[in-house]
Amino acid sequence: MVTLKVDNPGLPEQLALVDYRRCVAELYASVREGPGDPEVRWQHYRAGREHLFASHPQSPLSPAQQAHFHGLEYFPYDPALRFAVPLDTAVDAADFTLELRDDGPVRMRRCGRVNINIENQPVSLSLFWILGYGGGLFLPFRDQTNSHETYGGGRYLLDTIKHADLGQEGDRLVLDFNYAYNPSCAYNERWQCPLAPVENRLPVAVRAGEHAYPSETARGSPGTPPAR
Repeated sequence: MVTLKVDNPGLPEQLALVDYRRCVAELYASVREGPGDPEVRWQHYRAGREHLFASHPQSPLSPAQQAHFHGLEYFPYDPALRFAVPLDTAVDAADFTLELRDDGPVRMRRCGRVNINIENQPVSLSLFWILGYGGGLFLPFRDQTNSHETYGGGRYLLDTIKHADLGQEGDRLVLDFNYAYNPSCAYNERWQCPLAPVENRLPVAVRAGEHAYPSETARGSPGTPPAR
């Protein structure tokens, strides 16, 4: 397992951001490649993520929030909410445009769909490809815990641009809701985040992954859902 640390908190902002993303990439790689019980690997992921939030200069938290940070809350680990599923690419490859305050228009394209069962109910989720330089897979979702137990704007399950990626088992994509995490705008209003479109709003409660950040649940959803 990788032990994450902040080597130089005085780095210039751009290098600090590169360092943060490198740490995230190493953290997910350690989950994918690490031996042992899946719950132990998940606990390692939690500890690494909390370390970055508490100490890294590119944490989603402001310095004032970091000074009072006491950890992130999660639902108990549920092995039934880990899936290795085929990606159905026979979908309408529609494009969506998202306007972000600082980054301008961000375009993404529906590129596939996964079908799973949660609480004995069949549900499906669309995957999107972020268009532009490099690109990447993106899977945001909402569910019936939002605005109560979890952040009102929903959570992310996969974002390969930011290295949030649990990999594959053969030709099957690994999606583990125990790793569902909040977008940065759930912690601090300086961030703008792409949120799940209507088709990724699940009719079930997904009680796995990260809870709403304390005091943030009632603040609303400052992120932006994509528009056609």
